[in-house]
Amino acid sequence: MSANPFASAAARRWHVVDASRLERDLSFEADVAIVGTGAGGATAAEILCAQGLRVVMLEEGPLRTSRDFHMLEREAYPQLYQESAGRRTKDKGITILQGRNVGGSTTVNWTASFRTPATTLAYWRSAYGLQQYTPEGLAPWFARMEQRLSIAPWALPPNENNAVLRRGAAAIGVATGVVPRNVKACRNLGYCGLGCPVDAKQSMLVTSIPAALESGATLISGVRAEKFAHAGGVVTMLECSALDASGLRPGPHRIRVMAHTFVCAAGAIGSPALLLRSGVPDPSGLLGRRTFLHPTLVSAARMPETVDAFAGAPQSVYSDHYLQTPFDGPIGFKLEVPPVHPVLMATTLPGFGRAHAEMTGQMPNTQVIIALLRDGFHPESTGGSVSVRADGSAVLDYPITPYVWEGARRALHAMAEIQFAAGARTVFPLHESARQYGSLQEARAAIDALPMEILRTRIVSAHVMGGCGMSDDPAAGVVDSSGRHHQMTNLFVFDGSVFPTSLGANPQLSIYGITARNASRLADLLNAGC
Repeated sequence: MSANPFASAAARRWHVVDASRLERDLSFEADVAIVGTGAGGATAAEILCAQGLRVVMLEEGPLRTSRDFHMLEREAYPQLYQESAGRRTKDKGITILQGRNVGGSTTVNWTASFRTPATTLAYWRSAYGLQQYTPEGLAPWFARMEQRLSIAPWALPPNENNAVLRRGAAAIGVATGVVPRNVKACRNLGYCGLGCPVDAKQSMLVTSIPAALESGATLISGVRAEKFAHAGGVVTMLECSALDASGLRPGPHRIRVMAHTFVCAAGAIGSPALLLRSGVPDPSGLLGRRTFLHPTLVSAARMPETVDAFAGAPQSVYSDHYLQTPFDGPIGFKLEVPPVHPVLMATTLPGFGRAHAEMTGQMPNTQVIIALLRDGFHPESTGGSVSVRADGSAVLDYPITPYVWEGARRALHAMAEIQFAAGARTVFPLHESARQYGSLQEARAAIDALPMEILRTRIVSAHVMGGCGMSDDPAAGVVDSSGRHHQMTNLFVFDGSVFPTSLGANPQLSIYGITARNASRLADLLNAGC
């Protein structure tokens, strides 16, 4: 049985507001107002509430819980994802999977939970002056969140989809590891990306948000944060729109939130967009810039045995072998394995017509590896930028440089080699000009000839970082090392947008740990009357 915290008797005492049902305008007052309920916002809410502070949490997406999760893509994508899992970059060339619900992307991610790599932290210290961001300095915060969210290496044998990566990598002398996952009493179903139907995933939906509500926080779902009102370097109010029943368009009612302190935790597209709409000072010109993805390449293989890549823990094996490159050298990449569900497969595969149908029909025997490129550490990997359209909505422009394209080609080579070494009958690099290749020699020649171009090369990403980058030097960052905005004394940013680069690892644990550090410091400041 699911231990759905929102179905318990205690939930009836919680302050939960569905803004789409409002019949009038509302105003709220709090010590802290938090925009966003994902890894950053919910972690901050729990910590601040535990210190006796009054907190209001605002979430644009709906409140959906395990009783709504039926392991059906047609339900989950419209309910739980930004733009129904169809969010794309400005040129439509990169598909971005981001959560849009109470709990944010933690409700729908695949549970991989890595600490920030030591090499990434070293670069942040040297390039951005983040001297306190050392593995030793962050270790207690990571350990705290690992314990809180039951993060540990996956103990069960990998499903066949992941076993192929481990087996093929071992055959060519490439090391792999076991993915740490934030789960408790996991049933090994494999549908993590559609919302956990048994509440085994220790997402914000079942951990920090209920804890904050139990401590007296208010949760408002279906509400869009439009802009911060501010004067003299101080945010005075947050102006919001209650969304209509569809959850997509503003309804007739407005919500105003007055608070002592405001926390922006709307994600690395939403947070820069909110600050841009608000017209907060940006003397460095960095707001929304240096926004990073892990641009992700995909390689599919047809195996002789049944893979059933939709079943079992979706990510349990990884390899960092190809990340062992100097930052001033070729771009590095991390190898992982995604689940393969019908709609996700059909919308990611290139091509159309009979060839597309035939490949989709091979789903039971299809194995997939993804390569996450580590962007942001080289002068020729500058990432993208967030801007707002005329209607105020956010868009990410993400040009791919020749330096990154070179890494994309190497990643396709590496994945094909591993898949053939594991016994693949054919390998299909996801590219509009590619097809299924029957040998490594044939695949290598074809990959070398593929035109590395946007819209022809399939690129996806579930990790968005940067746009409100940290640095204690106001000329080099939007916020300081504690997450405080350099020009707004009572505005903090607690999400992945504060990362100065991408990570080279799945970002959720980095967001948890860094937010726990900074929110704890904020709680101390507020309780000291600062």
